[in-house]
Amino acid sequence: MEEEARPIRQQQRRLNSTILYVVKKEVTKLLAAGIIYPISDSQWVSVVQVVPKKSKMIVIKNQHHELVPIRIPLPFIDQVLKKLIGKSHYYFLDGFSRYMQIHIALEDQHKSTFTCSFDTFAYTHMPFGLCNMPSTFQCCMTNIFSDLLQGCMEVFMDDFMVLTRCMDTNLVLKFEKCHFIVTEGIVLEHLVSSRGIEVNKSKIDIITSLPNPASVREVCSFLGHVGFYRRFIKFFSKIALLLSKDVDFNFDQSYVEAFQELKTRLTSAPILQAPNWEYPFELMCDASNSALEAFLGQRIRVGKQSHEIAYASQTMDSAQLNYTSTKELLAIVFALDKFPLRFLLKKPDAKSRLIQWMLLLQEFDIEIKESQIERESDPMPIRDEFPDEQLLQLNKIAPWFANICNFIVASKFPPEASRLCKEKLQSDAKYYIWDDPYLWRLYNDQVIRSCISDSKIKSILHFCHSASGGSHYGSTRTTWKVLDCGFYWPTIFKRHPSIRLRL
Repeated sequence: MEEEARPIRQQQRRLNSTILYVVKKEVTKLLAAGIIYPISDSQWVSVVQVVPKKSKMIVIKNQHHELVPIRIPLPFIDQVLKKLIGKSHYYFLDGFSRYMQIHIALEDQHKSTFTCSFDTFAYTHMPFGLCNMPSTFQCCMTNIFSDLLQGCMEVFMDDFMVLTRCMDTNLVLKFEKCHFIVTEGIVLEHLVSSRGIEVNKSKIDIITSLPNPASVREVCSFLGHVGFYRRFIKFFSKIALLLSKDVDFNFDQSYVEAFQELKTRLTSAPILQAPNWEYPFELMCDASNSALEAFLGQRIRVGKQSHEIAYASQTMDSAQLNYTSTKELLAIVFALDKFPLRFLLKKPDAKSRLIQWMLLLQEFDIEIKESQIERESDPMPIRDEFPDEQLLQLNKIAPWFANICNFIVASKFPPEASRLCKEKLQSDAKYYIWDDPYLWRLYNDQVIRSCISDSKIKSILHFCHSASGGSHYGSTRTTWKVLDCGFYWPTIFKRHPSIRLRL
């Protein structure tokens, strides 16, 4: 309990006749089992909440937000599923009333008090609704089966997956939901068998039968259900981009196609395999203008098609959309486009963001191969006619600093440049700094100034000469005012005699 928490007594709520009958039936059952008892002097009173369950049972729970959360994480669902792949037989066991099998200390039972129309009661066993229920129960299960976990069984809350053998415990199981010596079964809404991990067909049938959404709320609900199986869906983020909540709802033909495409990919979802640590992994990825896509697989035999382990995708935020070569690194440790990634791994003057990513990459034994095989990831806008990294989309007249940018980032000279031009470009580049997407010039006074293209020079001169802060200085003072404002172009001092003519 938090140190400054004060007792709270909540007033009971009105219930309709149907729910009132259910509450009375449940309270009578809990009283007979000794799980609750009447109490009248508790300062902690919570209202009763009725929650239906799939097994047609009704759970009465209370809430206490003043409890200090226990920082015990639950197991990752994907890791639990991967450990179940490849077994011939399984035992799927389900605990009965999981939380109520854990006793509450006598001095703390009054804090679990709840009120209803029949009386005020306190729990002797841990009830539903407490903020620490999942963590406490998972910790208890982990301690009980500590010598069996990672070996012959896995535990996720009250679901027990036995792979080879089991030992007797004092836990009570729910026989109706237990399955013994089966070759496949539904675990955490996934079908697990010796073939691998598959989607739950019954859930997919429900999702695919949904009509076209009529509101943003229905779109979010659909994406929530489909997103649970997103690691089975190739290009999920790119397809679902139109259906995101930040986009204005206008369910036109493009929305319908994206909606139906997600349904189609769910019905044809692949069977995912568990990673085999004795073989190398294949990680393929792609960075489009809006999303990052990745595919993790393994090729057990040479010449055979790699089997799927997982798909991953992520949409880019507004800042990431401006990235250039760093988009490949943004997709979490993968090698895609030959030169950009190889260059970034060797970049000596990288920014802090790249340094952090490169340190992460150095934890892995990565070999970058140039392969002509068909990409598993989406062939999203990649222009093969420009294999080398180009930072600028050149118009009819390229900016004066285009060659400098390309040399700093990709170490590329202009194809028509002579030897003297290459030497000059290499010498001048030492005074420039590329900070995506801007180029900066380190001037003689040790001040960094932004490089300006020819199209912006006239507006800057007008601002520094004729605007409210310009004071109509002469050419020399106007030139220095431009420098003081943090702008630079190579002919800035050569242009100042003609400032009046330009304006």
